[in-house]
Amino acid sequence: MGMAAVESQFHVLAVDDSVIDRKLIEMLLKTSACQVTTVDSGSKALEFLGLQENDKNQTCVSLDNHQEAEINLIITDYCMPGMTGYDLLKKIKESASLRNIPVVIMSSENVPSRISRCLEEGAEEFFLKPVRLSDVNKLKPHMMKTKCKSPKQQQQQEAEIIVTQESIDTTYVVPSQQNQESDNIVQQQKSQDNKRKAIEENLSSDRTRQRLSSLTAI
Repeated sequence: MGMAAVESQFHVLAVDDSVIDRKLIEMLLKTSACQVTTVDSGSKALEFLGLQENDKNQTCVSLDNHQEAEINLIITDYCMPGMTGYDLLKKIKESASLRNIPVVIMSSENVPSRISRCLEEGAEEFFLKPVRLSDVNKLKPHMMKTKCKSPKQQQQQEAEIIVTQESIDTTYVVPSQQNQESDNIVQQQKSQDNKRKAIEENLSSDRTRQRLSSLTAI
């Protein structure tokens, strides 16, 4: 029962190098009935998400460190040593398996150019510190909307889409066949009507000739 409740919770990964800020955001998110995992750096966040950087500063999937836990949203501080929140945002959006996870940026500095850059890169929200409960309430639409699906769930969804498409195709093929059959019947009926008219015209012309012949004979 307890495990089922945990699995059904909206899971947030909170990234911040400040212990105080991590505790605060964890408390606020748990108030909103979220499951929260906290890490203190962007590199640890990537490791938790199952990604790692190679020597060429490229991000790749790490099968050994891949976490089974499903992450539904990531909230990260902007200013962190090593990897900034903006860098972490870019890594996530470049990943085919993680790009659909909503990312929220936090910062104690109100810099318009920084905010714009993060939003243009794909951040859902930009919160100014200290984060408040009213800020967390803005995340509720994301809690009900987008979730990171497992590969198994994605395959099931793709299979459902294919089945639906096949059903749609079948639905549209049947009427077209019926229409063709109806057209054939109409054409046959017209052909029969034309033949009947031609026969009737021939009969009427023959009768007229017979009458004229009789009159001539008299």
